[in-house]
Amino acid sequence: MLNFIPLETETRSVPVSQVLQSEPATAPTRVPVSPPLPLWQTAVITGLLLWLYFPTLSHLVAQWWSDPNFSHGFFVPLFSAFVVWQERSRLGLLRPQPSWWGLFFLGFGLSVLMVGQMGADIFLSRLSLLIAIAGLIVLFLGWNLFRALLFPWAFLLLMIPIPAILFNQLTFPLQNLASVVASTTLPWMGVPVLREGNVIILPAMALEVAEACSGIRSLMSLATLAVIYGYLMERRVSVRVLLTLASIPIAVAANSLRIVGTGLLVQYWDPERAQGFFHEFSGWLIFVVSLAMLYLLHRVIRIFWHEEGTNS
Repeated sequence: MLNFIPLETETRSVPVSQVLQSEPATAPTRVPVSPPLPLWQTAVITGLLLWLYFPTLSHLVAQWWSDPNFSHGFFVPLFSAFVVWQERSRLGLLRPQPSWWGLFFLGFGLSVLMVGQMGADIFLSRLSLLIAIAGLIVLFLGWNLFRALLFPWAFLLLMIPIPAILFNQLTFPLQNLASVVASTTLPWMGVPVLREGNVIILPAMALEVAEACSGIRSLMSLATLAVIYGYLMERRVSVRVLLTLASIPIAVAANSLRIVGTGLLVQYWDPERAQGFFHEFSGWLIFVVSLAMLYLLHRVIRIFWHEEGTNS
């Protein structure tokens, strides 16, 4: 709105540009957004959710602790909470727009929990927790807040161990692939090999590529770390996705390298020592090598794929 300037006895015209320039530049003010729920109501809802899912959560944490294949689950909710905390300023600018659609998703999540409890399917019970959380976000905060929280919410899927039937379907091909790579590579290094399924027969002894040596553990852990690394070190979404997908062949190649190294130790050093401490230590060493390969891949991508002015 233009202000009228009173004229004196001698009137003179003032250019509009000068009037506009004389006005002090004001920064856009940030309108504080009130919380959609009082603190006590938030505490009550959180308490009810924890009480309802306490058996599911306690069993989940126990599996993280006892099963090395899923020990990375401890870091998943911590990183999701870190992402939400880091984005708190941007989230504070969004005005809550509660939607009754959240009640539908909340009811669906509780229904999935009932089905999982009645059918003794722990995977469904754990999955229902994420559905219920999504329903609560949409119900009290709205779709705009849920879209802003989509990444940390979706990342929580990695904390849920995959079903046993799917786990077994993945481990056997990985076992077979590792044994094929090792039996193909070892003869190049002067080690005669006879392979029968996932058993590699060497002159000194026979090596069985067991389920623990399939590489599924390092694959899931490396994929989780690839998502974390991409979020922290890369702004382009396309590169983040590429790093996550690349973690799969990197983990498979690193595990095959571990099997080859074990075969060389058996043939040229000591079979007992190769299967003892050095076999366990090689698992950690190969995982570090996998992280280094992921980092080098990111460096190569940055060299040949220059970042543009806008994020992809």
